[in-house]
Amino acid sequence: MIGAIIQARCESIRFPNKVLSDVNGLGLTCIELLIMRLSKSKLLDSIIVATSDNKANNKLIKLLKKKKIKFFIGSEKNVLERFYKTAKKYKLDTIVRITGDSPLIDPILVDSFIDKFKYNKIDYLADSVKETYPDGMDIEVFNFNSLKSSYYAMGNDYDKEHVTPIIRENVKYKKMYKKYTNDYSFLRLTLDEKEDLICIKKIINYFQPNIFFTLKEIIKLYHKEPKLFKANNKIKRNEGSKLSTGQKFWKRAKKSISGGNMFLSKNPEMFLPNLWPTYYNKAKGCNIWDLDNKKLVDFALMGVGTNLLGYARNEIDLEVKKAINKSNMSSLNCPEDVFLAEKLLELHPWADQAKFARTGGEANAMAIRIARTYSKKENIAVCGYHGWHDWYLAANLNKGDDLKTHLLPGLGTKGVLKKLKNTIFTFMFNDFKKLENLVKNDNIGIIIMEVSRNYFPENDFLKKVRDLATRNKVVLIFDECSSGFRETFGGIHLKHKVNPDICMFGKALGNGYAITSIIGKGKIMKKASDSFISSTFWSERIGYVAGCKTLDVMKKEKSWEYVSKLGKEIKKSWLDLGKKYDLPIEINGIDALPSFYIKSKKFLEYKTYISQEMLKKNYLCSTAVYVSTAHNKNILKDYIKKIDNVFLKIKECEDGRDIKKLLQGPVCRSQFKRLN
Repeated sequence: MIGAIIQARCESIRFPNKVLSDVNGLGLTCIELLIMRLSKSKLLDSIIVATSDNKANNKLIKLLKKKKIKFFIGSEKNVLERFYKTAKKYKLDTIVRITGDSPLIDPILVDSFIDKFKYNKIDYLADSVKETYPDGMDIEVFNFNSLKSSYYAMGNDYDKEHVTPIIRENVKYKKMYKKYTNDYSFLRLTLDEKEDLICIKKIINYFQPNIFFTLKEIIKLYHKEPKLFKANNKIKRNEGSKLSTGQKFWKRAKKSISGGNMFLSKNPEMFLPNLWPTYYNKAKGCNIWDLDNKKLVDFALMGVGTNLLGYARNEIDLEVKKAINKSNMSSLNCPEDVFLAEKLLELHPWADQAKFARTGGEANAMAIRIARTYSKKENIAVCGYHGWHDWYLAANLNKGDDLKTHLLPGLGTKGVLKKLKNTIFTFMFNDFKKLENLVKNDNIGIIIMEVSRNYFPENDFLKKVRDLATRNKVVLIFDECSSGFRETFGGIHLKHKVNPDICMFGKALGNGYAITSIIGKGKIMKKASDSFISSTFWSERIGYVAGCKTLDVMKKEKSWEYVSKLGKEIKKSWLDLGKKYDLPIEINGIDALPSFYIKSKKFLEYKTYISQEMLKKNYLCSTAVYVSTAHNKNILKDYIKKIDNVFLKIKECEDGRDIKKLLQGPVCRSQFKRLN
C-alpha cells in the first residue's frame, strides 16, 4: 500500500492558516488544490492529511470532513510520531511525504519518485542533498519499516519535529537522491510567505481553468513570463528551517513595523543579530519561553528592568485581574492613583505632590515641562539618559553628538526642532566644574540627572549639585526610572541623603505594568496646572493597582536588600573569571544593576559571542543583569559554570584566535543610527 501523507497545520506565526489560503481567488484552498493534483497520481493508493491536536486546526479538520478526505490527528510537536501512527493506521508499506504548503506539487513527478524508489529497492529517496527542484516540489519516499525504526530510535526535539533525520543520517538505511535535469532550486513554488501566495495565484490564474498543469509547464512559463514570479524571488530557500520562529517573526515584523519593534533595548541587533529569539510566548519568575516553547533563563534584561520581583508575580497579577474585572477604565477617576501617590510621598517626606504617566519618557517630558514653568528659564543641564523626546535629543543639535558619552553615539536629530539648539547642555557625572560653568554661563534653569547608575558620586558630588541648584534657583530633577527601588525602598537619593526638587520613578514601580510617577515639592508641582499636561490613559486603573501592590510586596520582602546582595555576588563572579583567565574586566553599575566590560578593541565581538554561546545553553545573556528576586544562588552557580568556557574562548581570542570565526552571525550593534 503506497500512501501520500501530507503534513499540514494551521498555526503559524509568519502565515497563519496558510493551508486554507485561497490560491485562485475563487475560494479554492491550498490544501484542496494539493490533494486534487495528487489525486492524478497513477501510483498512489491513498492520500492522508496528518494534522495535529491543536485547536487551531479545527477549521482544517472541518474542511477535510466536508470533502471526505482521509486524515489523522496526532501530536503537535512530535511530527515523527504523527507520521508513524498515520502510516500504521492506514497500513501503508510505502510513504510519500508531502508538506501542506506545496499546492503545485506535480503528480507526474511524484510517480517518478515512487518508480525510482520501487525499482532500486531502497529505504529512502529524496531530492534534498543538493536542491535542484523548485522549492515546493519537495518529495520524500520511504518504507514503513524505516519509519518504524526511526520512531523507536527518536531522541531529541529535532528528530521529533523533522520526521526523517534519523533515516537520512544513519548508514544502515539504503538511500538515494534524485536530481532535476537543470538547477531550478531558486524558483519558489511553495506557500510559506504572503509573497508566495501572490506568485502562486498568478501561476494558477495563467493556466486556469486547468489546474493540472505540470512542473515542465510552470518552468516554461517562468522563462516566458518571469515577471509572474517576481513577488517572492528575493526569499532565500530553506531559510525557515534554519531560523527559529522568533527569528522568522522578526523578519515579518520589519516589513510591517517601522524599525521592527517599539523599544530599542529589545531590538535583537543589540544582542545577537539574526540569532536572537526576539519574541516570547510566556514568562514566569526569571524564565522566558520563546515562540518555539524553548525555556530560557533571563540573566539579562528582566523586561529591561521592569520586573524586579520576577515575571508574572502572582500577588500583583491577582490584584490586576481583580481591577480588570471591575473595569480598568471609566468616565470617573480610580481611587488607586491617590493611594499610590500617598505611598510614594510617605517614602519621600521632602515631596508634597505627585503626578503619574505610563512611561519613563513621558515622565521626563512632564517633569521638564513643570520645571520650566516654575523656573521661567528654558535652558537645561543634563547628565545621563532621559528618553527620546525633542527636549533631550536637542543636545545633539549643539555639536552633533553631545549625548555620545551618556548612552550611545549616533542619536539622530532628524525631526527635532532646530530652534532647540543651545537649550540643552551636557555634563558628565562627577564633573562638578563643568556643571558649575554651565550654570554660570548658559542661563541654566534646570539640572536633570540620574543619581547613580554606572557611576558613584565622588567628593560630595551630589551635595555640591544640590547646593549649586539652591544658590542659583535652579530646579534639580533626579531621574530614578532605572535606579529607583533597586538599592533602597524608594529613590536611591535617600541612600545618599540628597533630595531633589522633582524625582521620577518607573520601570520597577509596577513590576511589568505600565506606571511612572513624578513627585516633587509643592511650590513646583502646583505649576503643572499653569501648563497643559494631560493624557487619556494616565487615568487607566491597572498601573496604579499594580504599583500599590508592588510596593507592598517590596516592603514585605525587602527586595532591595536581596537584589543588591545577589548583584554583589554576580560582580565578584565576573571578577573571579577575569582573574582566572587573565582578562581585563571592569565592573560597573550599582549592585542591583551590575555590568562588566572586557577592556579590548574586540569587546563588541566578545559581547556577541557571550550572547551566542549562552543562548545555546538556554540563557539570555549579555554583559549586564537587571537582578530580580526571582534570581537565586543556584541560578548564579549554574550561570557561572556555563559561562566559564565562554571566558576561556575569549581568552584564546585575546591571545590570537580569530573571534570572527567563532561568530555565527553579525556583530551586535552599539549605535542607534545603524539599526533602521
